[in-house]
Order: sequence, then C-alpha cells, then structure tokens
Amino acid sequence: MQYILAIDQGTTSSRAILFDKNTQIAGIAQQEFQQIFPQSGWVEHDPAEIWQTVLQTCRDVIAKVGISASDIAALGITNQRETTIVWDKATGEPIYNAIVWQDRRTADTCAKLRKAGHEEMVTHKTGLLLDSYFSGTKLNWLLKNVEGARARAEAGELLFGTIDSFLIWKLTGNHFTDATNAARTLMYDIRKGGWSSEICGLLNIPMQILPQVKDCAADFGMVPADVLGAEIPILGVAGDQQAATIGQACFLPGMMKSTYGTGCFALLNTGDTLVKSKNRMLGTIAYQLDGKVTYALEGSIFIAGAVVQWLRDGLKIVGNAAETQELAEGSDPTQSVIIVPAFTGLGAPYWNAESRGAIFGLTRNSGPAEFARAALESVGFQTRDLLDAMMQDWDGPGENVLRVDGGMSANNWAMQFLSDIIGAKVDRPEVLETTALGAAWLAGMRAGIYPDQAGFAENWMLERRFLPEMDDSTKKIRYLAWQRAVQATMAV
Repeated sequence: MQYILAIDQGTTSSRAILFDKNTQIAGIAQQEFQQIFPQSGWVEHDPAEIWQTVLQTCRDVIAKVGISASDIAALGITNQRETTIVWDKATGEPIYNAIVWQDRRTADTCAKLRKAGHEEMVTHKTGLLLDSYFSGTKLNWLLKNVEGARARAEAGELLFGTIDSFLIWKLTGNHFTDATNAARTLMYDIRKGGWSSEICGLLNIPMQILPQVKDCAADFGMVPADVLGAEIPILGVAGDQQAATIGQACFLPGMMKSTYGTGCFALLNTGDTLVKSKNRMLGTIAYQLDGKVTYALEGSIFIAGAVVQWLRDGLKIVGNAAETQELAEGSDPTQSVIIVPAFTGLGAPYWNAESRGAIFGLTRNSGPAEFARAALESVGFQTRDLLDAMMQDWDGPGENVLRVDGGMSANNWAMQFLSDIIGAKVDRPEVLETTALGAAWLAGMRAGIYPDQAGFAENWMLERRFLPEMDDSTKKIRYLAWQRAVQATMAV
C-alpha cells in the first residue's frame, strides 16, 4: 500500500501524520516544543528544536505504523505561517531564534510606516495590513538587530524563510516556498505573483535573501534516503490555514471554514476575485494550482486554543483541554463572566497590537467553571466578529454554513455556542486533522494517488452539524456585552 506523509508543523507542536491511499489516517506522532518569551509581547521558537521534533515525529510515525519508508509515495508540508527564520546559506545554522507570528516587537515599526502613508500601497499589493503579525517587519528587525546580518544578507550569505522554507531547506537543500506562505510575508504581490521590489525597498530587504515561489502542488525536491529511510519527494506545501481550507474541500466561492488551533482563522473562498475589504479583513491566496490563483478573505484571531492552554498552564484550573466542556456545562448560568483574551493584542477586525487580556463580570462566586465557559465563549464571540465583517465585504454566493476543524472543534459545548452566537449551521467533518489532510491531498494528488478537486470534495464526510438554538434576544444581549468588553479592553 502507498502512503502520504504530512508534516504539520504548528505553533506549539510538530506532528507527522500518515494517510493511506483512501486519505484515512493510519498513524500520528506528535511532540511539543518550548515557547520562548524574552520580553512582554515577544514570542520565539528554537529552529533547531523545531527541526528535531519534525524529524523525530516523521521517524516515529513510520515506525508506529510499521511500514517501510519506501511505501511513502510523497510528502506534504503545512506550517505555522508568518513565523520568520534567517539562516546561514552555507551551514544552515539560524542566526537567531524563529520570531513567531504572535510576536509584537515590530508594532512600533508598523505604526511608523502607517503614519508615513504606506499602508494603502502595501494592502493593494499584498492584501495585508501593516501589522507585526506578518513576516516582513520581523525580517527587517532581524537584519537590523543581529550583528552583521544586513551585510551578510547583502553579500548573499543568508537566506530567509517561513517555517515551510526552513524545513524544505533542511530536507532537500532547496530554497523554495509556496504561494500561500509567500502571501503572508508582507513582501509578495498577490496580484502579480512575485516578490515586490517596492515593499522590499521600503523594508530594506535584500531580495536575494527570498525563496523561489512555487504552486502548492509542485516539485519541491527529494528527501535523501539517509533522512527517513528512503528517497521521498516533497510534492505539496501550504500554510496551515490554507491547507485546512483545502482539507475542508472549500473549493467553491462562498464556502467558509474556521480552524481552531492556537489561534482561530476563518477563510472565505472568493474564487478569482481579490476582495478589497472595508472592514480590515485580509485578502490572501487560498491556494495556487497549475499556476491559477484562488483568493480568499481571511480573519485572524490570535488567541483561541491558547486561552484553554492558559487555563491549564497559567491558572492551573484544568488538567487538559477536554475538561473545559464539563466545566462549562456545569457553570452558573446567572453569571456573565467575559474573558477578552488579548494576550498578544487583538487581531481582526480590531488590529490593536497594544491591547492585553482582560476579564469582566467577576463575582465572589466566579470559579473554574465560569472561567472555562468564558474562555470557550470568547472564541465564539471572536468568530462572530470575523464573520460579521466578512459578510459585509462579500456579496457573492454562499450558504449559511461554517465548516470547523482543529483541536477545539472537538468540544461539543464550544461548537454549539459558536452556532448559537453566529446564528448559522456549524459543520464538523469526520476527519478533524484537516490541516494535515490538505497538505497530504496536495502531495497525493500531485503523485497521482488522490483524486482531483471534484473527487476529493465528493469524499468530504460530515460527522456532526450544530444548529443555532439561542433566541435572538439572548444572542443580542450576549454579543453586545462582548462588544462592550472589547471596547473597554482597547481603552486601557
């Protein structure tokens, strides 16, 4: 039997998943890695640790399933987006830790660029806003603050990449990325399909440091036999949210998905139309196949699953994420605790880098159950913020359905509240590992093992549909309370 190996390199862990010829999961291996917080608002990862966890999980899942590496027809990669690494072209050694997408150290740089009037040009070319979320200003910071980095970059000694590029380099020695990851760097013109010399000049980025951009399903190089036990081609690459869009088979304009991992990311397929948002949503590339670009509107929430991790690791009121469902179900319905989890600022549609988390509505009776409920509700409220803004921008086709995936989507209480607060159907698929599935499908389709888009979409299976049950009056009151809490948070 032939298998596809998907590397899912996320914000808090690296996973390797083997899919069989029917796109069913044969095995999973996972390793968490260290989160580094040098200063308030700064978030870093050790690239060497990321590489080791990727390598180990790949080897572990092959051993776990008990196959030979020669049974793997192709490899696909999906990754945390925007996270920025610069490494030595000769040795492969990073010159600094990876600066993570959540990192806010370049917020002042972005503010200065906005004040100087550059945001309109940047948004027109990239679909993005001038925010420290994206890679461009992180790269600018590295070249400015690591001793000798700019001179070495200009001399052609250094390479830049997001996580996908770094892994491709480590696995094959090739300096490639795909269109979806390039689209998140703040340096890629998604209208013309190439790196923007104007933006690179603005950020003082030597363009020779940038990787070559390919389709999502393409030949990214061969993994040598001494790495995983057999030569394996890398044939599919996509940033995690785009990979989830693919894994959810959202191939038609108007289809929407929302992924609940560390953050939450909602994407709406807009076909061949790049929508210019009036509500600070992002225009981006959903996927690029055979040279043809499909665009999307995207809303990004920085903290979703991470708020549950905070309950576990920070407050230590739950032992694992699954406990939040039972706690929420047993919470006091007369209390109205609201958590605004702006731990690293607020994402769409607010884009407020300076905000920090806040809790409202505490009473003497507030306890773990109310905190758990408020944490889960915060994700539903933030999703409502995104979808309301998206629907104001989009006047094309669409059904009132949101496809969900990611770890938190397994929480029935959270998904029911989500359906209630957005007033729409919420569909959860049989395969929740849609991010890895998207990367696997890209590689497997390219290898000739998996069906085309139509066939893949036909095979998408619904596990459960959540229908809205909350009455309109309650929904209005609850959402207004959330909006007041967000405004109060931003006012501090």
